[in-house]
Amino acid sequence: MTILERIQELAKKRDITLKELSLELGFSKNYLYSLKTQAPSADKLSKIADYFRVSTDYLLGRSDDKYDLSPQEKIDIGIEAEKMMKGLNDEGSVNFYGEPMSEEDKEATLSALNLLMTINRKKAKKKKDMN
Repeated sequence: MTILERIQELAKKRDITLKELSLELGFSKNYLYSLKTQAPSADKLSKIADYFRVSTDYLLGRSDDKYDLSPQEKIDIGIEAEKMMKGLNDEGSVNFYGEPMSEEDKEATLSALNLLMTINRKKAKKKKDMN
């Protein structure tokens, strides 16, 4: 499937024409049709992906997971998970049967938090897409 075909499919689900979408994104009215023969610039590709809440990799055909997270979303999740872990450590409330968490346990817990937050973010994106 080409970039244009993916955009057409997404626009159809949103009940918006390519012309309307182009104008809403601040492009010329026929810009999206030009993607039939040329690749979009990175900034325009990013705008389209953000509009539909999909990854640029999905639009480019590199992934069929349209709810994949952007690099910034992954960074944000990592930061939030780190904050959660710091909060747990600062309160001293995390222990295993009375023993403090080992570094290995902390890394495993952080990894699990990242995974759970990623899964939940993807579910939220999918839910928004269905509305």
